Amino acid sequence: MAQEQRSQPPRREVVTGVPRGVRRAPAHTPARSEISEQTTLGATYVRALMRSQLRAGLFAVAALALLVGLLPLLFLLPRVASGPLVWPALGVLVYPVLWFIARTYVVRAERNEADFTGLVTDPAEAPGPRGRR
Repeated sequence: MAQEQRSQPPRREVVTGVPRGVRRAPAHTPARSEISEQTTLGATYVRALMRSQLRAGLFAVAALALLVGLLPLLFLLPRVASGPLVWPALGVLVYPVLWFIARTYVVRAERNEADFTGLVTDPAEAPGPRGRR
């Protein structure tokens, strides 16, 4: 019998579990639960996002109003009002500035949302460079 035990390889046991370097993500993050449960802190998070989006929108509207408001002052100049610069200024030169204002607003709004999403999501489950491995 002693020879039979020596001829058989020892029985191996496989232990499974969470790897050491990996942290289990909670079922929900505290900020996400604060927002979903509509607590005062959650309302503060949402209000901060809305305030930053409003600030970006008001900046874009102010830049647009400044652009449109200055055009009549430009046309009051005697040389400009009578010359051929009026139609190119209205038809061509305004649009790149409008595009720049709109693009700046969109980039700022996306950055605000990304910051808010980074606040609400767990760093372990966030995609991209912010997530930990």
